[in-house]
Amino acid sequence: MSKLKLGIIGSNFVSDWLCEAARLTDDFTLRAVYSRTAEKGSDFAAKHGIDTVYTDLEEFLSSDIDAVYIASPNCMHAPQTIAAVRHGKHVLCEKPTASNHRELCEMFREADKSGVVLLEAMRPAFDPALAAVRDTLPRIGKVRRASFEFCQYSSRYDKFRAGEVLQAFKSEFSNAAVMDIGVYPIHFCLRLFGSPSEDIFSKSVMLENGFEGSGEILMPYEGFTAVISYAKTFDSVTPSFISGEDGSILIDKMSAPRKITYIPRKGEAEDIPFDLRENNMVFELSEFARLIRLGCPDLDHRRFSLAEAEILDRVRAMNGIVFPADHASL
Repeated sequence: MSKLKLGIIGSNFVSDWLCEAARLTDDFTLRAVYSRTAEKGSDFAAKHGIDTVYTDLEEFLSSDIDAVYIASPNCMHAPQTIAAVRHGKHVLCEKPTASNHRELCEMFREADKSGVVLLEAMRPAFDPALAAVRDTLPRIGKVRRASFEFCQYSSRYDKFRAGEVLQAFKSEFSNAAVMDIGVYPIHFCLRLFGSPSEDIFSKSVMLENGFEGSGEILMPYEGFTAVISYAKTFDSVTPSFISGEDGSILIDKMSAPRKITYIPRKGEAEDIPFDLRENNMVFELSEFARLIRLGCPDLDHRRFSLAEAEILDRVRAMNGIVFPADHASL
């Protein structure tokens, strides 16, 4: 079976990880990269052995690539995705797929019109660790509390503290801690328990420039509450957990779990095995390729991406986080 030709939009460290994962699969060959500047594009292409660099998006999308991975700023996801699917390209778009729920619905409509796959690049959704947690849930009995935490000191935060505000801390790019970091535990929770049974409650902590640096969300379910904690300004020191009447499950990291532990109420802790990879982006790439070859939309995955977007919109509304994209037409 011939490999799918993949084009890359975005030349940051996340794209580096994706290219590394692509080389570990039998599904894709790295064909082209689009960059706003020839210099950055050429540097990225040389690093990953990519032959062709484009600085014109139309030329990039008109090339012979089969699919596009989009890792540009959040505010560019919708226009670039819509342009790509209208050119008949399948799209794997980095999380969060859109600035808001309205954008995401339009993106899926355009993908369906063109008969192509649009999939959110949400690493834990495709990681076997999620299935391992789900399979272990019956062992802990009735769930009574869940705490999903992902707090990660941003690599750009030192400069922010020194007075230099980079793109990662500017809301005009549809950035916020809940968009960049909180989206992981939100999606993990939705995959396990579905949408909350009642309205959520959220409280954000804002930085000096009005940017959301951290926050917490209470997501109510029948019989328990899930607490979502996230931050770009400090690191987590405790694992996420799900506690039931008969035991608990610990998860060490939301975006890329390395260890899952089952702790019975009476008994010894037990590590839960799962297919652990150094780069868990291989799982989302494999699912992307499977959907493309089946020629069907990602209806199951789409359901969770849309639910995630609704939660993100609600959190922002509760905390006055507004993006230019909220008022822009597509």
